[in-house]
Amino acid sequence: MKAIGKNLIIQKEKQGSSKTEGGLILSEKQREDLRYNKAQIISTGNLVEAVKPKDNIYYDGHAGHDIEINKTIYQVIKEHDIVIVL
Repeated sequence: MKAIGKNLIIQKEKQGSSKTEGGLILSEKQREDLRYNKAQIISTGNLVEAVKPKDNIYYDGHAGHDIEINKTIYQVIKEHDIVIVL
C-alpha cells in the first residue's frame, strides 16, 4: 500500500470514551471538543517532504476519508492537514 502525490495514509489512534464533568460518558465519535486527532503515518506520497512513515502526528479531524484494506480502517489525508509532528 503506497500513497501517491501529497497524500498520506494514516492509522488513527483510538481515543476511547471519556466522562464529562456531569458524569455523562461520551464515545470517541461524540467528542466534539477535540478538533485534532492523533495518528501514525503508514505511507507518504512521493511529493511529501515534511514527514515520513511511522511519524506520529496530529491532524485536522475533519480532513480526509476512510478506506478499508484487509479489514483494517485507514484514513487518507493531505499533507497540509497535518498540524503537529511529534
